[in-house]
Amino acid sequence: MTMTFPATAAPLAPATDAHALTGKRRIAFASYVDENYLPGFLVLLRSLALSNPGVCEDFVVLYDDLRPGSIAQIRALHPRIVLHRVNDAHYDSYKKGDQDNYLVRKAYFILDVFRLREYDTVITLDTDMVVLGDLGELLRLREGLAAVSQFFYGQHKLNSGLLVIQREYLSDAFCAKLDATGRSGDYELDKHDQGILNAVLDGDFVRLDPRYNFVKRRLSGDLPVPDDTAILHFTGRHKPWQGGEAGYSQAEARWREFDLSDADFHAAYLAGQGGLHHDLLVHYGTPHVARTADVDVARKVAAAHISAGDYQDAVDVLSSVRIPLDEAWPHEVYGHALMSVSRYDEAKTQLLLATAAPNRAATAYARLAQMAWVHGDNNEALTYATAGMAVDPTHRSSRLWAQRAAAVPAQEPGAAEDQLAHVAFYMDRQGNAGDKLLPQSVRSAFGPDTTSRRWHSVHAHRLFDEAALQRVNRRRGLVIGGGGLFIPDTMPNGNSAWQWNVPDELLNRIDVPIAVFAVGFNAFDGQSYRANRFRESLRQLVEQSSFFGLRNHGSIEKVRAMIPAHLHDKVRFQPCPTTVTRQLVPGWRDPVKRDDTILINAAYDRAGLRFGHDYGYFLDQMARAVRDLGELAEVRCVAHSLDDEKIVFDLRREHGISLPVIPMYDFENDQITDLYARTKLVIGMRGHAGMIPFGCGTPIISLISHPKMAYFLRDIERPEWGVSVHDRHLAARLVERSGELLADHDATVADVHGRQQELWKVTEANAADLRVILGG
Repeated sequence: MTMTFPATAAPLAPATDAHALTGKRRIAFASYVDENYLPGFLVLLRSLALSNPGVCEDFVVLYDDLRPGSIAQIRALHPRIVLHRVNDAHYDSYKKGDQDNYLVRKAYFILDVFRLREYDTVITLDTDMVVLGDLGELLRLREGLAAVSQFFYGQHKLNSGLLVIQREYLSDAFCAKLDATGRSGDYELDKHDQGILNAVLDGDFVRLDPRYNFVKRRLSGDLPVPDDTAILHFTGRHKPWQGGEAGYSQAEARWREFDLSDADFHAAYLAGQGGLHHDLLVHYGTPHVARTADVDVARKVAAAHISAGDYQDAVDVLSSVRIPLDEAWPHEVYGHALMSVSRYDEAKTQLLLATAAPNRAATAYARLAQMAWVHGDNNEALTYATAGMAVDPTHRSSRLWAQRAAAVPAQEPGAAEDQLAHVAFYMDRQGNAGDKLLPQSVRSAFGPDTTSRRWHSVHAHRLFDEAALQRVNRRRGLVIGGGGLFIPDTMPNGNSAWQWNVPDELLNRIDVPIAVFAVGFNAFDGQSYRANRFRESLRQLVEQSSFFGLRNHGSIEKVRAMIPAHLHDKVRFQPCPTTVTRQLVPGWRDPVKRDDTILINAAYDRAGLRFGHDYGYFLDQMARAVRDLGELAEVRCVAHSLDDEKIVFDLRREHGISLPVIPMYDFENDQITDLYARTKLVIGMRGHAGMIPFGCGTPIISLISHPKMAYFLRDIERPEWGVSVHDRHLAARLVERSGELLADHDATVADVHGRQQELWKVTEANAADLRVILGG
């Protein structure tokens, strides 16, 4: 089947559900809650947050009779509550006992958890439990249905309360088994077990250590709670909030540790020094700051907002408190927030105040250097960066800004009327190799001369001011392109809320043709654009542009969803020019012989969004894959940036595997394409660790941790060339697919060339339009 790509729209729009594309596991906790057990559930929520301060997954509340006030109390304790009303009709035909017995009702209603379809893993917790320890092991479980065996009745039955349920059990097929058993009445249902579930499983479940469901009865005689207990379960009729039971005072004392007022609970959580989850920190910190005006907590909340790209929220929380002059850290965070929304003068004041403290001065000076550079003042930027290095000679950010301020490229002589202005992210030395190649690659799509004789560089991250506007308007056109510029947090600004720091008023005054070329929508799974500022700037850019081309159909669908319908037809497909490198490089020759190598790339920016709770699993699977791939060819790590080398250190430390490292971040552009053209296979996690080798004619397998990887593979109709980093059989799939691609390497390369030719047809068709728009 021949693949064709119209220049304007995709024939079939791909799914743009980030979760579906990345395979990232969605995890939730779940409990059945009623008014009688509400006090226990509130303590459970507090104990979960205090014992696992870095964990914040959805919490599904199964209920049938909660009052609005009770729901408000629950929501106040957790930012990701999902309400799910249970359905009595599911159980009307069951042969059941005393329906007035709460334990019997709960045993039926908790079965509703198996009807959830939004999650890959669900962890049930009883409302008479209290969490005392780390639940990381449960969050990392990936297969089966896990529970603790009953303490009193042997290993055959699971104990009620804690279940770790994986996707295959959250299915219609398994629910049908539960329903059939419920209607048959062939089970025992009492206060000691989940009779229907035990009857269906018949002992076939993953056994967990008893510390994850440590029943109170094991402490009879007022025994102390063992130190390694992760979850203490107050089984039996007498609950701690109902007065408790004689002989369990030490156990009930542990429960009462979490029976706190909201104010005390907030203070206890916020006293933590590290590892606090962003959502919990904001949820508890915001009312705490409003109540107390605590400057240190305001600083923590603001930093959490900044880490999530919520810059205006960070400004708001710090502007609500009075920061003492000698409190350097809040001033520094406030300055960071203000510069991120382009309130530069106010930011400078805050950052200068922060330089007074030696422990914050280097960071403050680096941010001052960044602001000066953004405004085009290299001398001031160098002065501030040098001051940062004087305070701390090892401060990497200060050193990078010093290098950037000192590196002023010489402009080749060229007539302005013969030049195109080019807005792009121009990467520094030792920066991301893909981003380093991109500006040249974009230019090569417009002609063989990619130098400043024909191009006028406009760094996207520098403030586009009156002088920059005049320089652009003297050129014959403006090209915007070179990477995933539609991302909110790489270099935040309040003028556009994407990477080009352009105010609306100046964008409106550009009077030469604008061509947006192969830009990508780069939001991660779990990352979003929350500000209307981005939507407004995006709409204006589409309206102003004579050509608006995005590098994959996933980005097209995302952008169309954010602009008015009458602008949709302006958004067209323009593949990233790196994917057609063989067509663009003058005199390109495919290698006569390739190196007998497989290059592996892993990425670690925004690692939490990439891996979730699965990094240990990913590393284990990569260790297995590397061992087996070594039977096919020599395996090497190719690092697009310094951080990409982490996989080598981790494999050596955790699995005793050593890999040679290719520091591509030190390569010139020609070296990048030459290396990728000569290898046999690239297994890459970065977008351009797939697109660049593909453009050089080299087979690829994408390690998918970002939707854009799947977007590209859908566009070339080879989704099988991608494997999610969360895949249950990651190692086996990588080895199997590598073997298939290498078995008849010539045929695989020919397939790559064929896929590339279709992208080239689109690029040629767009080029014809661009020649009319831009001239020449």
